[in-house]
Amino acid sequence: MTLEERLGELLRQARADAHAERSEVLDCLDTEAFHVLVIGGGATGLGVAVDAASRGLRTAIVEALDWAAGTSSRSTKLVHGGVRYLEQMDFGLVREALHERGLLHANAPNLVHPLSFIVPSFKWWEGPFYGTGLKLYDALAGRLNLKPSRLMTREEVIARIPNVHLDGLRGGVEYHDGQFDDARLAISLLRTAQAHGAVAARSLRVHALVQDGGRVAGAEARCGITGRTVRIRACAVVNCTGIFADSIRTMESPDARPMIEPAQGVHVVLDRTFQPSDTAIMVPHTDDGRVLFVIPWHGHTLIGTTDIPRPAPEENPQPTEEEIGFILHNAGRYLQRVPGRDDVLAAFAGMRPLVHEGGIDGTASKHVSRGHVVQVGDSGLVSVMGGKWTTYRRMAQDGVDHAVAVADLPAGPCITETLSVHGAIERTDPRWPADEWLQVYGSEADAVQALMAREPALAAPLHAALPYTGAALWWGLRHEQAQTVDDLLHRRIRAGLLHARATHDIADRIAPMLEGF
Repeated sequence: MTLEERLGELLRQARADAHAERSEVLDCLDTEAFHVLVIGGGATGLGVAVDAASRGLRTAIVEALDWAAGTSSRSTKLVHGGVRYLEQMDFGLVREALHERGLLHANAPNLVHPLSFIVPSFKWWEGPFYGTGLKLYDALAGRLNLKPSRLMTREEVIARIPNVHLDGLRGGVEYHDGQFDDARLAISLLRTAQAHGAVAARSLRVHALVQDGGRVAGAEARCGITGRTVRIRACAVVNCTGIFADSIRTMESPDARPMIEPAQGVHVVLDRTFQPSDTAIMVPHTDDGRVLFVIPWHGHTLIGTTDIPRPAPEENPQPTEEEIGFILHNAGRYLQRVPGRDDVLAAFAGMRPLVHEGGIDGTASKHVSRGHVVQVGDSGLVSVMGGKWTTYRRMAQDGVDHAVAVADLPAGPCITETLSVHGAIERTDPRWPADEWLQVYGSEADAVQALMAREPALAAPLHAALPYTGAALWWGLRHEQAQTVDDLLHRRIRAGLLHARATHDIADRIAPMLEGF
């Protein structure tokens, strides 16, 4: 048997084992009663599942597609307070996000790490102006601040950003925020919730809410793989469906006023040579006044984001050429080597759920607060809307608090401020892997490496342009509920966001191994 044949055999067996376990999960959802049912498997929903389960509540979570398939895998990969919100004087939101940034860094150190940002200055006033603002940013972070900001000389900026635009460069300001892998954190939260007893199923789309005596008492959902319908009974139902939150709210009240405005963000990915260091660039003002980031990520350069209002939510939004051109043009104003369209290795889009607490009123999306709202419907449906990845834990705590109050649940206190996520290890741990792609597995990296040592078919790189091996695919199928090639290549590994052509080649290779999948 060739290595390629063995790889196919191993992946098919992993899939078969996972499918057998899925049948048991569906039986459990259909027959047991739960304290809390969470609808939506993105950052907020997974956070709610972790919070509820860790308080001792019998918890179920269902997701229509894949874990973090939407906005939660298509972020700017930053755990941040939001420098741009200082200009909007939204100090409460910034303080809350900076506090949560510190907690995430402590609770998921293998997935969240400090990242240095430089704001290059080209005018005499920019250094003092941005320096003062970033000192306020430091102060709002308090004891959880990662590192103090500071002014930099022209020479220091050039040394840290080798490709920085030189004409007129005066110096810069350095500050620190957090960086993470969003889809991998989502999977770690899934595993954390399961470790606390939560029952989780993806590819299970809710099509109706169940009511009992005028109160929401569960939901009906249809399996996207088998077509089976399950009826899930729960004392409280928490709607965490992001840009689709209004569609669940109208299942409770058909005349519910829309509250969610989707806004599309686009990112482009370039070769690492466009920013060949471990320092990021913050562009404080694009042509229309927004902020842009040029960030090192998984051996590449990530640039984004735009923020374009969209008329309706989409499950798989696509970047437009206009948005890609906007990003390249504005990044090029700060880079000596200007990126062109042919330099783009990949581009991706995600839709943010901007929330209007009083209903949508036409306010421009860049002026809508990125804070979150928890709403309780007339029949007791709890909807957690808005927010961002950085504040997912606080959003989850607020959502579960409301669910406990609505249904009078026997919950313990919230413990997530100090709860380590699944796989968490410090970077000083002797088990810390040297290969960056393995670091997202944290304490399980040893098991992935052992798998490669045991099975040569799982040890070979899947493509010369990327570091991933077949072991990551096997692990995703067997332990992380991956079901499709898209799940594997876009969220269990990040190939799809890093190199479109290489991802296409890998997909062509492994799809036949998973026929009927």
